[in-house]
Amino acid sequence: MSTRPLHRVPVTGRPAAMLLVGTGMLLAALVLVAPILAIAVNAFGAGVGHYLATVTHPDTLHAIGLTVLTAIVVVPVNIAFGVCAAWAICRFRFPGRKLLIAVIEVPFSVSPVVAGVAYLFVYGDQGLFGDALAAMDVQVMFTVWAIFLVSLFVTSPYVARELIPLMQVQGSEGEEAAISLGASGLRTFLHVTLPNIKWGLLYGAILCNARVMGEFGAVSVVSGNIRGQTNTLPLHIELLYHDYNTAGAFAAATTLAVLAVLTLVVKTTIERRTAALRREAMEDGAA
Repeated sequence: MSTRPLHRVPVTGRPAAMLLVGTGMLLAALVLVAPILAIAVNAFGAGVGHYLATVTHPDTLHAIGLTVLTAIVVVPVNIAFGVCAAWAICRFRFPGRKLLIAVIEVPFSVSPVVAGVAYLFVYGDQGLFGDALAAMDVQVMFTVWAIFLVSLFVTSPYVARELIPLMQVQGSEGEEAAISLGASGLRTFLHVTLPNIKWGLLYGAILCNARVMGEFGAVSVVSGNIRGQTNTLPLHIELLYHDYNTAGAFAAATTLAVLAVLTLVVKTTIERRTAALRREAMEDGAA
């Protein structure tokens, strides 16, 4: 019997691989780790008392609450839109299908600031519907409703863009089999489609939630940035910084950073599960 190893690991590529890995780790440390450490260090630069006073200040608490409220309103709406859009695109052929795909991609290509200005031109006092809204005594811009609207626009593609590739890979054989056995459309969706897309759906919802909580550009244009009324946590951080309260701005930023880290942990976990699900779907399709 031969005593040679079954697999030989090539050694010629090791220096290049080590260089690439080292460069990647260095860039990650400079671009990702260093800013997070800077936030943590500067947040406590004025002492623990100042940190706690900033985090528990009524304006900060209101900003956190408004940010969470925006996510609670926006994420479920985008989940429903994403599921409907992905279902229509992947399971039906209809006039305007490609146009719908292009429309879903629009928020990715439009600057959030431009989106905010566009909403001003539509719902502002001098906008397209300004006179009609004024006649009904309805104020949209510079209110919480404006924050909801622009957040919906900016984050609308995230769920759909996660579900469309997944549903295309999975195919419709399971759903067709369920319908052929007499299951209704709703029953088919709940017992066949939804279990198959649940991880992709959750992954898209996590991405949507992260973007909602961190959105700045579009919200800053339409909210009016009124302290204690229409400023979300990112806007509140900017207000503190402009007030030369650098330590307070970093203290408020730690809250957003913690939410981002938690989102990243959940995202990574779900991403692994989604990748495994896609591989299983591809293997089943190949079989």
